[in-house]
Formats: sequence, structure tokens, C-alpha cells
Amino acid sequence: MPVSTRLRGRALRHAGRAVALTALLLGALSACGPSHPLSVFTDYTDFNRDIGYLFKILIVLGTIVFVFVESLLIWAIIRYRKREGQGTPEHVHGNTTLEIIWTAIPALILVFIAVPTVRTIFKTQAKAPAGALEVEVIGHQWWWEFRYPEYGITTANELYLPIGRTANFKLQTQDVIHSFWIPQLGGKRDLIANHTNYLWFTPDSVGTNAWVGHCVEYCGASHANMRFRAYTVTPQDFQSWVAHMQTAAANPLQPAAPAAAPAPSTTPAAQATVLPTPAPAPEAPTFTGFPREQLARHLIPATPIPAGLDFPANLQGDVQRGGTAFATGRGGCIGCHAIKGVPTAVGIVGPNLSHFGSRTTLAAGFYPNDARHLALWIKNARLMKPGVIMPTLGKDQYDPQLKQNTPAAMALDDQTIADLVAYLLSLK
Repeated sequence: MPVSTRLRGRALRHAGRAVALTALLLGALSACGPSHPLSVFTDYTDFNRDIGYLFKILIVLGTIVFVFVESLLIWAIIRYRKREGQGTPEHVHGNTTLEIIWTAIPALILVFIAVPTVRTIFKTQAKAPAGALEVEVIGHQWWWEFRYPEYGITTANELYLPIGRTANFKLQTQDVIHSFWIPQLGGKRDLIANHTNYLWFTPDSVGTNAWVGHCVEYCGASHANMRFRAYTVTPQDFQSWVAHMQTAAANPLQPAAPAAAPAPSTTPAAQATVLPTPAPAPEAPTFTGFPREQLARHLIPATPIPAGLDFPANLQGDVQRGGTAFATGRGGCIGCHAIKGVPTAVGIVGPNLSHFGSRTTLAAGFYPNDARHLALWIKNARLMKPGVIMPTLGKDQYDPQLKQNTPAAMALDDQTIADLVAYLLSLK
């Protein structure tokens, strides 16, 4: 072998060792960080505590077995290694006592593992306790629908749960297999066609931030983009959120009539005495959603905008015009989406947009919910997120799925898109 070839091979081996060592060090350093937003080793729910307890038992017993076996192995290697001048070892055909011992010890260890494992399985697979909050979870390609039948609420991609009350999730899919998982709260469990699965846990810690939820069963082109946010709040905040979500949006096709002025009194007493108008009672603050300014950095999507897609930054939208455009079917919005209080918007294909403006993300946690990203989403959603059903609506926009430009009959100009954005973001 030429010297140059040997040197090149040696250099490659050294480079490989350096890369492996660097990767190992980076992995070790990442594990030492203070923030672990996707860790399952938390105590925020009874589910995670039960699983964590079982995990610790398995780790402790597994470590004991590993150390014991490896110690015996090392002792045997040293004790019975080949020595200078040693003859042929004696052939041993078996030791009944030793074989019974090393069969009994693993059996005993398995008992200590099996009992807590079976107990945890029965506990986590049992029916939810009475009085649990029922939440229907429906997986779509590629977004999440959440229904609260007890309160008549339907929302999308943002889940609110009160602490101290068990949440019972009824898991169903609209199309293919999905999997529901909130690592820091508990899970995971699959959503299977023509079958209903259940998962329940009791959150007992108010989240200082949102918990990140995922689909963890490959379900198509945008599987990795199928995310959601879960918020654990106080019971008071949850009831306030429920009351707010039950309110209807103003019907843009029916502007509110001006309030009628009160008729003047003609009685002498009323003309002689003007009573002061009592101050209105202060209203209780309404909890409309988790404050965006308190979100941790990792909860704010930083997905890059696809190349070639842009929207005029100085274009201002009009809420009333946008509401009218939406309610009258411009772009076909009402065929897919529903808004509580807008009688023409009753679609069930896409996410329910009631109180859409209070959500922190759009496109199932893929982009931040702000005017720029929403405008680009309406303009060309299929370029923003591969495989979505949402059609391309922008004028002269190329649809990557249909391989053609937006049909003129449904195309929206930038001003109409800006109006729609203003209207949707007003739905707090």
C-alpha cells in the first residue's frame, strides 16, 4: 500500500474520532441545559408521576443487574485468563446449584419489575374518574381540533385545561392515523380510524408557559408541522376563558344599530331634580388566552418564509370590509370555516375560526399568528405548508399542488387579503 494512502487513511480515522468526540461532547452539554421543553420527566400530572416512578424502578434494578453481571464478567476474564505454561482446562458439564441460582435471581427481579408495571398499566388504562372534563380531540391532516361538549366550545390547535380537574381526552381521527402527545403532561396515545381511544390525566401545576404538543405518528407530508399548544390555567381563568369562548362574533352583514337615546321625563319632580347616574359596576376581567408577551422563546415559531412569497408591508386592512368579504364567501372561506355568530360561516372542513385573533400561532403551530404571516398564509398556504387542503387564494399565485396559478374566479388581490387579515385578527 502506498505511503500516501496509509497517511490518508490515518488522517480520516483521526478526523472520524474527532467528529465522534465533538458530537458526544455536544450531546452531553445539551443534556445539561436548564430548559427541557419536551422532557417527559416532569411532575405536572399524575400520569407523568406514575410513569416516572415506574421508570425509576426499572433504571435502579437495571443498573444493579448491569453492575453485578459486568462485575462477574470482568472477574471471570481476569480469574480465568490464559496463563503461560497452563495446560488444557478441565471440561465442566454443568453445575445444578449455580444454574438454579442464576435462574432464580432474574425471576425474582422480574417480580419486582412486573408488579409495579402491571399496576401502572391498569391505572393508566382505566376509565377516567367521574366529573372529568371531557375533551374531544380530532386529528386532521395536519391540524388539531378540540371540542368541549360540556360547554359547547370548538377550537383548534390551542388546548386549555384547568388545574386540579381530570381531563379525559376522547381521541379520534378524521383521516389517517395520528398520535396525541404532550410530553410534559402525559401521553402518548394513537388516533385510529373507526376507533376511539381515551387518555386522561390531572394537571396540577399552572403553566408559566405553554406546553408543546405534537403528532408523533407519521401521517403525511406535513407530519412534522402538526403541532399544538396546551395551557394549564387556574379554574377561575378557565371558567373565564370558557365564558369568553361562548360569546359570538359580531355578524359583519348586520351592523349593530345605534343605541336609542332615553326619552326625557315630563314629571315636575324629574324636571326639578336631576339624579346622578350611578357608575356601572366594574366587570370581572375576561381571560381571553395566555399572554403572548410571556411566552418562552421556544414557543414562538421561527419557520422561514418560502422564497418568492411576499406581501406589501404598508397595506392596511379594514375590519368591516374584511368581515363582509368573509361572510359573503369571497375566496370560499365560509365553505371550510365556521365562526360563532356568523350564520353564513358553517364550514367544518377547516379549523373553527371563532376567537381566532386570540391564538398565538397559525397553521397548527407552524407560524406566529400575526398580520404578516396570516396574509402570506391566505395568499399561498400550500407554499407555506406542504400538502394542506387550504387552497391558494392570492392573485397570480402558483399552486404547488395543482401545478397552476390561482383560478381568476377565486383569486384575491392584496387589499382584500389585508381586509380579511384585519377581520380575523379582530376576533379576540
